[in-house]
Amino acid sequence: MASTHDTGYKLLFSHPAMVRDLLLGYVPGEWVGEADFSTLEHVNGSYVSESERQRHDDMVWRVQVRDRWLWVYLVLEFQSEPDPWMAVRMMVYVGLLAQNLIREGELHEGKLPPILPMVLYNGVPEWKPSTEVSDCFVMPPGGLEAFRPRWRYHLVDEARLKLHPVGAVRNFAEALFNLENGQSVAEMRQVLQALDQVLRTPESQPLRRAFGLWVKWLLRRKSPRSRLEEIDQIQDIMEADTMLAERIEGWFDEATQKGIQQGRMEGRMEGEFRVLSRQLTRRFGELPVWAEDRLAKATESELEAWTDAVLTAATLEEVFAPPSACH
Repeated sequence: MASTHDTGYKLLFSHPAMVRDLLLGYVPGEWVGEADFSTLEHVNGSYVSESERQRHDDMVWRVQVRDRWLWVYLVLEFQSEPDPWMAVRMMVYVGLLAQNLIREGELHEGKLPPILPMVLYNGVPEWKPSTEVSDCFVMPPGGLEAFRPRWRYHLVDEARLKLHPVGAVRNFAEALFNLENGQSVAEMRQVLQALDQVLRTPESQPLRRAFGLWVKWLLRRKSPRSRLEEIDQIQDIMEADTMLAERIEGWFDEATQKGIQQGRMEGRMEGEFRVLSRQLTRRFGELPVWAEDRLAKATESELEAWTDAVLTAATLEEVFAPPSACH
């Protein structure tokens, strides 16, 4: 289930200025000098087959580069662990996009336009899976090497980026990364002060509000529950600099001690979740959406009960059934 954090990211990257700065700051090549970013537009990104769940974390944009469109398939990856099969996933997604472009007649001189596949990853563990799809396949028998797929995607591993100092906003995407990776309230204040200066024009108000909503989520994550109502009452987080200076440092300290115990419990539940999910998959095959949803919402006692039930249940439905329903 998508968290408020994930929703906030998607809201931010629904703004052309964020996608423009992500491309300008983190995609290499001379092509950026030929791109007309005033043409950048968000298009429908639901390119999935009928047998797959619709992905809501994918965004498709396009921008004119000289006399043609460049299509950008952007995946916002919120998983806690890097996906070793991301290259295969991206190959499928871009293939579905290409099929749609063919159906819609979005061609250039009878051929498909260029497509830039991007993954923006904001997890803590370093992203180690290869970005080259050929690395997901073993070497074929001699003489068949030419049929081994070769294709790659562009990865932006947010936590490993070399960011500029936080004193000024050079790039909106970089400002977001600085906020998320900041090590102190002082660093957060610097970024917000800089954003406040550049997001005062009428046309920038939607992006200002999006940043404000995301930062309030960030504060909620780092602060104790007793302060959540106070955070929700802040109208414009960028104008609340005095409050940030006087109160939030103490909130974070207060939350740290409570978070240590909570983190231990969440870590234990995460381990139980992974073990149970693996057991269910091995016993009953790929899990349907309803089962994944039940696991995602499970309490600790439910995970323990289902872990016991998987040993004797004849069907997946029986695992999740109330104890009385199994007799």
